[in-house]
Amino acid sequence: MNLGWTEILLIGGIALLIFGPSKLPGLGRSMGEAIRGFKKGLNEDPGQEREVSKQISQNQEKPLNQTQSETEKDTHKNS
Repeated sequence: MNLGWTEILLIGGIALLIFGPSKLPGLGRSMGEAIRGFKKGLNEDPGQEREVSKQISQNQEKPLNQTQSETEKDTHKNS
């Protein structure tokens, strides 16, 4: 698929009409971030991703357990 300057200008003009000039920079930024995230996901090792997700889940569980124990202490004090 080979796009020339006229096709690119036509697509840009249609996008400008549909989204308006204020929405286009945000739309381009979000598409760029999505593409970067996709490329990063392709380059990562699946085993490494599992390790990172385990670390994140373990870090998220610790504050929850501390909060639960503090809540239990408070309920025992009120009893």
